[in-house]
Amino acid sequence: MHYSPAPLHIPDGFLSVVVAVILWIVSLAGLGYALKRVNQDLGERQAPLMGVLAAAIFAGQMLNFTVAGGTSGHLLGAALATILLGPWAAIVVMVCVVSVQALIFQDGGLLALGANIFNMAIVGVAVSYFAYQTIRKFAGNQRWGLLVGGFAAAWLSVVVAALATALELAVSGTSPANVAVPAMGLIHMLIGVGEGLITIGALLFVRAARPELLGRSAASGRAGRAVWAIGLVIALVLAVLSPLASAHPDGLEWFAEQQGFIDRAQSPLYDLIPDYAFPGISDPALATIVAGVLGTLLVFMVALGIAVNRRRRSTSTPG
Repeated sequence: MHYSPAPLHIPDGFLSVVVAVILWIVSLAGLGYALKRVNQDLGERQAPLMGVLAAAIFAGQMLNFTVAGGTSGHLLGAALATILLGPWAAIVVMVCVVSVQALIFQDGGLLALGANIFNMAIVGVAVSYFAYQTIRKFAGNQRWGLLVGGFAAAWLSVVVAALATALELAVSGTSPANVAVPAMGLIHMLIGVGEGLITIGALLFVRAARPELLGRSAASGRAGRAVWAIGLVIALVLAVLSPLASAHPDGLEWFAEQQGFIDRAQSPLYDLIPDYAFPGISDPALATIVAGVLGTLLVFMVALGIAVNRRRRSTSTPG
């Protein structure tokens, strides 16, 4: 029985070296600027929130849900991170998640890591920010703006990131644009609905539990620490539930199988915890749970460490 989540990220072999290198350069430049802006803009409450959101997104991405046609999708998380943190901190959070997935769990290729960061962290966040801010400005102070804006941001982030992936496959000569773009677009329109509903549910929870987080005011003291602790516990619960993930291939894997280029995927250079199955544990479900919990805690610590470091730099900089 298949317990581990189907591959999501682009593996090495799907993109040409030239495309992969260009996207590495663009992604590093985007991350560098995001870190600079986080230095300037990071508030006291955002440091722990960055860690908690990174953990929740990592764990949420392990829970594939079935969509039509024998495919599956899962949370991208760019919209949720953008709404709660703003675009620059959201980029850093998404980079932490995608990088740990590639480096520790071999989820996505190392050469293709720049492309995966570009698609999910930069494109996903940029689209989310534009869509959410546009709808919120149109809605004014009306409550529906949060939900409609959240759904639209989440749906568009998935669809546009998928279209970016399709164009990268086309430029790389892997699949023609007139095939890749409509196929990837259509399947991810369905996946985007799930992303939108999950995002709305998370925003409703935040609005009920700590509405000030949506208003960008500081959450501090014992109440703030309780929120972060609850958030981390929720992320760990999601990791424990990871064996319930759909065994169907995700949108990209399904498309690669349909178009016959799945065999172009190259094996990783090394294996640490491949396919989210902790080595040495014979039970597949337990192996996935242990890997998921470990990954959730690792992503939390990496994102929190970066946030705390950025916060210290910003407070120690004169002027």
